[in-house]
Amino acid sequence: MQDITVKELKELKDTGASFLLIDVREPHEFNTGNIGGKLIPLGTLASALDDLQEYKDQEVVVHCRSGARSASAKAFLMQNGFTKVHNLIGGIMAWKAEIDPSVAV
Repeated sequence: MQDITVKELKELKDTGASFLLIDVREPHEFNTGNIGGKLIPLGTLASALDDLQEYKDQEVVVHCRSGARSASAKAFLMQNGFTKVHNLIGGIMAWKAEIDPSVAV
């Protein structure tokens, strides 16, 4: 699946599109600033697979601070049968730079 830019993610959010946003950062990162995703740290993603089964064929966007951890999360989800997973290019750092400077990273 193709990755997604912060502008494309903002458009999805603004239009009310149906998708799951997963934040794979650690809790301390999430608590200092988030963009509304479901917190599932990368190290716990495998144990969360059962809870995510309903999203296997739905749009899923994963993000982290810069895009590296979420790229791993995307690969893991796709290896486990998820068909529409997108990595947020540049992560929350890009979101802060291009969309919302008030978000803490």
